[in-house]
Amino acid sequence: MNIFWREMKAQRKSLIIWCVGMVFLLIAGMSKYATLSVPGESQTLNELMADMPKSLQAIFGVGSLDLSTVSGYYGVLFLYIAMMATIHAGMLGATIIAKEERDKTAEFLLVKPITRSMMLTSKLAAALVGVVILNGVTSIGSLMAVQSYSNGENVNQDIMLLMGGLFILQLLFMLLGSAVASLLKLPKRAAGLTSGLLLLTFFISVVIDISGNLDALKFLTPFKYFDAKTVLEAGSLSMGYMLLSLALMVLALVGTYVGYNKRDLKV
Repeated sequence: MNIFWREMKAQRKSLIIWCVGMVFLLIAGMSKYATLSVPGESQTLNELMADMPKSLQAIFGVGSLDLSTVSGYYGVLFLYIAMMATIHAGMLGATIIAKEERDKTAEFLLVKPITRSMMLTSKLAAALVGVVILNGVTSIGSLMAVQSYSNGENVNQDIMLLMGGLFILQLLFMLLGSAVASLLKLPKRAAGLTSGLLLLTFFISVVIDISGNLDALKFLTPFKYFDAKTVLEAGSLSMGYMLLSLALMVLALVGTYVGYNKRDLKV
């Protein structure tokens, strides 16, 4: 339990910064909707986006979303929210495992009368709390920001669906980060490798959108598992992708424990 509180204290400042950054993104992003929602302007924007090259539409995350509705506009903003939240989760998962070797403080853990699995569990529990807090702040901020521009449109269910998908993505990348840090034995590069993996999967999602005929490759990128366009159109999260995410999380969790218990920690 001491390790858990130690890790919570260590991530306190960075978590506050991430939460403030997320709230700022929501406020700045939704404030643009006030201008775009002027009668005539939103339709013009939809037409402008439709005339854009597919590559730009993919980068902006537009696709078939209707920017004249607040839910459609939030769906575009959600792409950037997901990027920020998954980067935080991936780096947190990697750093919380690798920092003891990176900072030469592993001896602090090794002298404690607990097993490595117990140490790792405390660390992952602290990372999970950090992910939950950022998701909670994002959810509350989204509900408040979007409701102020909804004009009677019921958006709560859509937002909570997207936040549910985001939470699954956060957990997935957190565990992928911890698995990278545990299995590859590169403490100084763990966060960078995890960020590279995240950007690679995002790039794959953009390529899929641009091509239009690579839907069979969606399973390669978590950013397509709970894509805003698909979720908002279906009104639900894909059960298949939820099961796939769960399977990947279990594999990453097993890899984390096996790798961490077998490695020689550098003190």
